[in-house]
Amino acid sequence: MEDPEGGQRSQGNGALAAGRKDGKKSRRRKGKRGGQSRNANQSAQHVLSGDTGEAARPIEAGSAARKRKRRRRGAGASDEAGQPHRTSNEISAVAGQGVRSDSESVPSRRNRRKHRGKRGLQGRPLVHEKPVGHPAQPQPAPAGRNGAAESRPGHNDNRAARQSDGGQRSHNEHPWPDELYAALDLGTNNCRLLIAQPTRPGQFRVVDAFSRIVRLGEGLAASGRLSDDAMDRAVDALRVCASKLKNREIRRMRLIATEACRQASNGAQFLERVVVETGLELEIIDRETEARLAVSGCSSLVGRETRSVVLFDIGGGSSEIAVIRIGDNRFNRLANHITHWTSLPVGVVTLSERHGGRDVTPDVFEGMVIEVQGMLAAFDCPAIDIGHAGDFHLIGTSGTVTTLAGVHLDLPRYDRRKVDGIWLSDDEVSAMQAKLLSWDFASRAANPCIGPDRADLVLAGCAILEAIRRRWPSPRMRVADRGLREGLLTDMMAGDGVWRRHRHRRGQRGK
Repeated sequence: MEDPEGGQRSQGNGALAAGRKDGKKSRRRKGKRGGQSRNANQSAQHVLSGDTGEAARPIEAGSAARKRKRRRRGAGASDEAGQPHRTSNEISAVAGQGVRSDSESVPSRRNRRKHRGKRGLQGRPLVHEKPVGHPAQPQPAPAGRNGAAESRPGHNDNRAARQSDGGQRSHNEHPWPDELYAALDLGTNNCRLLIAQPTRPGQFRVVDAFSRIVRLGEGLAASGRLSDDAMDRAVDALRVCASKLKNREIRRMRLIATEACRQASNGAQFLERVVVETGLELEIIDRETEARLAVSGCSSLVGRETRSVVLFDIGGGSSEIAVIRIGDNRFNRLANHITHWTSLPVGVVTLSERHGGRDVTPDVFEGMVIEVQGMLAAFDCPAIDIGHAGDFHLIGTSGTVTTLAGVHLDLPRYDRRKVDGIWLSDDEVSAMQAKLLSWDFASRAANPCIGPDRADLVLAGCAILEAIRRRWPSPRMRVADRGLREGLLTDMMAGDGVWRRHRHRRGQRGK
């Protein structure tokens, strides 16, 4: 028997359920239609209300609508009016990026799909495997002046080689040639390697670098031979260089040895051992080539207004000096302007071994200066006429002058970016030399810009510098943290015409 009231109740419940479903569907449609504008209004309110402590987080329309539906299902709310108001802290992103505008707060789905392939974990841009104007892979961490590795920017390209572009360019937009060049300099005191890629005309970006103090010339002045311990240290460093070169495809390299191997009676035998144990074939260059390479490496530090320069490279076993006179027509290679040059058979290692480098008194220091002055007296070079104050200056490229600059700047740790290219006045150089002379060995070793490996050599270098300053007085001196390696790379790239080819390709792209 039918119950009329029960039938009415069931019909009423069905109608009520249908009405609820229709109401939910309408609310969902409204939520979907109004999600983007409502979220955009929320973002605009935070921008206009001055919530600048943290950057506003972009709110996507789809995700916000899904969140509201989940809240309604979980809490059984029939209206959005019961939802708590979101504070500015809940809609904030990482601090330090500023508040974004409305257009930046709601990225379109089209842009998300477009850049989806360029993003990795946590939305971070993926980095291309090949460098695109900047190093795409992390550079080796600098280990200080005496560490096993160093990371340096390219020749006159300091800031360009600092950070990756985050993969914003494609490989087809690669602006520079892909060729890698390598230069190795095995000196009396250091073993140094640079691997670089040409960039803008006359410049390059360092891909990898290595530097280690090996003291190959230790005891050479007394015995005339390379000691077994010194050769072992050099071979160990060269093995590291060989490993770095093997892991990369190098278009062209040049590996040189300087004064220690030139002077040593067993220098040729040592290089044969290097070939057997490391596979590296080093060439012994003459002193004139060494002087020209030093000039090539520092050419970008000579301004257009300069007419005369005396450039010096104080090494471990020898010191090269080049007199440069620039007329109205300047050559692309600054080394072509060298009018006179000399190579003194004295460096920081040989001079400190003869006079002592640990306990240096003012009398001992003056004795070292007089010895170098006697060598410079035999250098036949006409006096330099200084027409204006900016026409002439000195350029020093060696550990001695970079150490003086670091001490002058009172750096907590040696930083090439702050030292390379800095100007020091004549009074500042004198003050720094007097300061170093007043320190004992322990104080010099404790300075972060000197360290224990250079503490017994720095005053010998200052003595050579003082003799040069007395021969060519100048109101200012420019410091160069670069040298033979940069000169080798510049000459190889210029000889291969990589910068000319780059200009030709740019012209074709422009057409």
